[in-house]
Amino acid sequence: MNQHVRTDTMKQWTLKAAGRTNLELATTRIPALKENEILVKVGAVSLNYRDLMLIDRGLGFTPGTEPFVPASDAAGVVVQTGPAVTRFKDGDRIISTFIPGWIDGPALGSARQPNHLTLGGALQGVLSEFVALDQDWAVKAPESLDDAEASTLPCAGLTAWEALIERGHLHAGETVLVQGTGGVALFGLQIAAAHGAEIIVTSGDDEKLARAKTLGATHGINRKKGDWVEAVYRLTGDRGIDHILEIVGGPHLEQSIKAAAVFGRISLIGVLEGFDISGPFFPLAAKQVTVEGIQVGNRNGLEAFVRAVDRIRLKPVIDAEYALADFPAALDHLARGPFGKIVVKVAG
Repeated sequence: MNQHVRTDTMKQWTLKAAGRTNLELATTRIPALKENEILVKVGAVSLNYRDLMLIDRGLGFTPGTEPFVPASDAAGVVVQTGPAVTRFKDGDRIISTFIPGWIDGPALGSARQPNHLTLGGALQGVLSEFVALDQDWAVKAPESLDDAEASTLPCAGLTAWEALIERGHLHAGETVLVQGTGGVALFGLQIAAAHGAEIIVTSGDDEKLARAKTLGATHGINRKKGDWVEAVYRLTGDRGIDHILEIVGGPHLEQSIKAAAVFGRISLIGVLEGFDISGPFFPLAAKQVTVEGIQVGNRNGLEAFVRAVDRIRLKPVIDAEYALADFPAALDHLARGPFGKIVVKVAG
C-alpha cells in the first residue's frame, strides 16, 4: 500500500433499514484485498434517483446485506492492487462500473431472472473513503475530468450514451427529445448536440429550459403551459421525434408514443410516475415505433463513452457538491430536483 493510505480505518455511510433515520456515518476498517481486486481511494461519488428510492423506500434493498453502503458511481485513485491484477496499477485514476461483470455483448441474466446485481443495489455501494473493487468492475477515468465530474459517468452518463449511441446509432440531423433537466437528460442533451442533432427539452421550469439552451438545446417546452406533444408537432412540422429519452415512465409513455416520429425510438429509462408502463397500441404499431428498456450499459460502452468525453471535451453538469458528512443534505437536494448531478466529495 502506498503513501495515499495513512490509516487502517475509514469513514463510510451505511444503511441498516429503509429510511434516512437509519443512515449512519460509520468508522470501519479499510477492506483487505482479494487477488483480483484494486483498492481505490475515493475522490467523489455522484448520486442517482435510484439511491433516493433505495434509501427512502427500500426499493432494491436486499435484506441480509446490513449494514448496507449506498451509491454506485465513484471516481478515485488506485492505491493498492491484488497480486492477480493486470488492468491497473497504483496511481491510476478510475471510475466504477454500474453493472459489475457485464463487459460486452448481451445483458446479463435470463428471461426468468433478469440481472439485478448492481453496485449500491443488490451489491454493496461506494459511499466510502476507500472501496475494494474487482479489477473488471472499473475503467480508467477521463483525463479531461476531475473526480467530481468523472463520478457522474457510470450511470447517468452511460445511460444516455447507451440509449442514443450504442443502441440508437444517433446521427446528425435527427431530432432528440429529453424529459427534464436531471443527470441523464443533460447528458443526453450534450451527447446529442455533439452529434449534430436537433434537441427539444421538456420541463416545468422556464429558468431550467433557458439554461438547457445554453448547453445546446434547440427548443424548450414548458410542459405545465400546454400540451407538450402538440408543441412537438408544431416545432417539427408534424414529423415528430426520432429519439425520445423517456425519463418520466409509467403512463407517461403514452405521450412519448404520440410524439414519436415514424420509425422513432423511445428509450425507457425513468420511473418517476411508476414502474408499470402503458400506452396506445395504434400509434405504436402504425408508426412502427421501437420501445426499448435501457439498463445503463456494459463496460465496453463505458470505455467508449470515456474516450468520447475526452475527445469532445464534454463537461458534466454538476448542480452542487457536498462534503461526505453532508450526505443527508445532498439527498434533500436530489429530492428537490437538481439541474444536472449532485456529487458527494469524499476526498479533497
